[in-house]
Amino acid sequence: QVQLVESGGGLVQAGGSLRLSCTASGSIFSSATMGWYRQAPGKQRELVAVVTSGGSTSYSDSVKGRTTLSRDNAKNTVYLQMGSLKPEDTAVYYCNLQVKTPNTGRVLVDYWGQGTQVTVSS
Repeated sequence: QVQLVESGGGLVQAGGSLRLSCTASGSIFSSATMGWYRQAPGKQRELVAVVTSGGSTSYSDSVKGRTTLSRDNAKNTVYLQMGSLKPEDTAVYYCNLQVKTPNTGRVLVDYWGQGTQVTVSS
């Protein structure tokens, strides 16, 4: 069983920045793809950014250019640094840990954190 603990959310003014952290328990972190997703009220959960076990990152168009996702395997932690925040970034942000088989891509492990609220005031 893997537990994901998120931190760093809160209230920030538009144009500001924040850093979200997600720390995983257990020993599979370094083999996992880590992602951040968000869900705004009345909307579906959407991908923000992911980083593979090899360190490759990808970002949604909505945050690209102002967001950096990084991982520290020694600390079992991923960091989502977001800048130039906008009111539309307001959402609950969820951390995700996923392990897939290398050949078929079948999901072997899929865990979610409890979420952390980010509110951007205009």
